[in-house]
Amino acid sequence: MGRDRLRRTRLAGMAGTGLLMLAACAGTGSPAVRLAAGPAVTPAAPATPGVTATAKPTGSPAASPSPSPSASIGESEGTLRVLALQGRVEYGGTSTKVDWVTPYEKRTGCRVVALDRVRTGEEMAARFEDGSYDVVSPPPELAGALMAGGSVAPVDTSLIEAYDDIPGWLRELPGLRRKDEVYGVPYLWGVNRVVHGGSRDGARDGGYDGPGDLYTTSPVAIRDDPLSIADAALALAGAGRDLDVSDPFQLTPAQLDAAVGLLAERDGPDRVYWKDPVEVVRAVAGGSVRLAQAWPYHADLFERAGRPLETFGKAPATGWADSWMISAAAASPNCAYKWLDWMGSAEAQRWAAAWTGLAPANPEACTGRARHVCDVHDARDGKRPEGVFFAVRPSRDCGGVGGECTDYADWAGRWKALVK
Repeated sequence: MGRDRLRRTRLAGMAGTGLLMLAACAGTGSPAVRLAAGPAVTPAAPATPGVTATAKPTGSPAASPSPSPSASIGESEGTLRVLALQGRVEYGGTSTKVDWVTPYEKRTGCRVVALDRVRTGEEMAARFEDGSYDVVSPPPELAGALMAGGSVAPVDTSLIEAYDDIPGWLRELPGLRRKDEVYGVPYLWGVNRVVHGGSRDGARDGGYDGPGDLYTTSPVAIRDDPLSIADAALALAGAGRDLDVSDPFQLTPAQLDAAVGLLAERDGPDRVYWKDPVEVVRAVAGGSVRLAQAWPYHADLFERAGRPLETFGKAPATGWADSWMISAAAASPNCAYKWLDWMGSAEAQRWAAAWTGLAPANPEACTGRARHVCDVHDARDGKRPEGVFFAVRPSRDCGGVGGECTDYADWAGRWKALVK
């Protein structure tokens, strides 16, 4: 039986209940929610996505994502089934004031009869296998597998009204496209930073040299995700190791060995591997860790609570972008397209950004309750953050550029052996 990492890190408890209350904004609703009851939709033949008869269907991986002339979304089938990461979609169950499902239902006539929320890509992959969902918002490592396996359909972006409002750098991320076809509509994005609480041993600057100290100091908190190996690879590259890491998500066997070796050097019971944002807030607030891999959202929580954290904001970092995709076996493709259209809108993304603390893909959402979130991420101008490598699924062909790299299965196996 594996170690319970969080229990063995000498957590001192939450220093200030206000931080925990703020952390709830990351989404702590129940992982599986069944909404309004509705009949199951079982088509007699494989579903085709939501376009009128005048458009070229986009229900198979071989179809074009941009039919000409432009189509319109067809009539609503009546129901929609949604699979997302925890906290990314709210229907009012966690707070009656936080609900961007009901507006979708009122506008479209589509009822969200299932909203399942999971904590990891691994859980999501297991849930998605049965083909019972119409739309899914996978993390980058799963998005790549769904595209490669034909589990999701290309998207006709002409049916997404706000698609052109999303910056080109997000639309063109390789984790959302395959063979010149679009599969994902960008939703939220974030950056992984290393934070610390201030001075160490009386040093005015904290006594830390950079993000690489996360791997040479203890106790620390690191995100529990195989893609965290990429951050260790960046740290090695920043330390001047002769590894020639041009993309931390496409590593050769030697580079992977070096990155995992760095992670393993100070591994032990004093290290927190966190999945839920609340866990890292607890660890930092309780003083049980010195440094933590965290998000701008976390640093902002502490800033507003009067306990500012130091960051290494200029150092190279990793990031990720969530997106929405349509199942290739969607029972309600028209409602699925209406969902992607809604979730790409400034209104829906404003709700999501304010609730999750992540940057909206659509800069038009950077007003009202989401303005502060956008300021924290410097996202209001829609420019790509400098020095940030956005996550893609590691692949043997080094992301299609040629060479011999390790794939996600290699990363997952090495991570599982590390985080027991």
